[in-house]
Parts: sequence; structure tokens; C-alpha cells
Amino acid sequence: MQEIIRTNDIVVLSLAESLMKDAGIHSMVADQSMSVLEGSLGLLPRRFLVEEDRADEARRILKDAGLEAELRPQRKS
Repeated sequence: MQEIIRTNDIVVLSLAESLMKDAGIHSMVADQSMSVLEGSLGLLPRRFLVEEDRADEARRILKDAGLEAELRPQRKS
């Protein structure tokens, strides 16, 4: 899995999840249970991960949806 977004914005995460589901790209939000440690304040960002071999496609989909500013820098291969 490759991290492509890190945010505390649950709306961005929800939209990203929906877009990946529609495209058939397996994704997951990591660090959701960290809210127990922080007291549910939403201070710790969640990581949005997608399949390694479809990360470029996922990035294109998110850019087309207007989420380009949310994307993490692309990893060098």
C-alpha cells in the first residue's frame, strides 16, 4: 500500500474512499483508531493508502476530482 493523502479532514477522506471504490482500487484509511489516544479531537492526521501498483491511477482520479492539493509528494521508484 502507498500513502497518497494525509489529513484530518474526514470529508476529504470520505470522498477519496468513494472515488477509489468506484474505480475498483483497494484503499484504506490508517490511524483511525488513534483518536482514542488523542481524545477524539481530530488533531492527528489519518493516512489514506491505495494499492501500490495502482497509485498513479489513484492520483489521477483524485486530481481530476479537485483534490490535487491534498496529495502527498510522489515517491521515487
